[in-house]
Amino acid sequence: MATWVISEMERDATTGGITVAHWRVEEVSGEYSASAYGTCGFEPDADADDFIAYDSLTEDVVLGWVQADVDQAAIEAGLTANIAEQQTPATLTGKPW
Repeated sequence: MATWVISEMERDATTGGITVAHWRVEEVSGEYSASAYGTCGFEPDADADDFIAYDSLTEDVVLGWVQADVDQAAIEAGLTANIAEQQTPATLTGKPW
């Protein structure tokens, strides 16, 4: 199962609106792991009915914005594929002697 977190946020100094959310997602399977990192940009409107003040934000709210903005299924599928490749690599290294 993939675990999503918000690593950092950037906000407008005047309105407190989030302009950039930095996210990270990690999947772990036994001793194998894969992760991805990215950013999402936003254009907050402090006058909008659904505007949430900076002090009232939660990680779940911002993760919802991020996951609505990215292809969550594709990112998680990529992590799963990466772990599968680690578990049964298509290319091996080494010497026979």
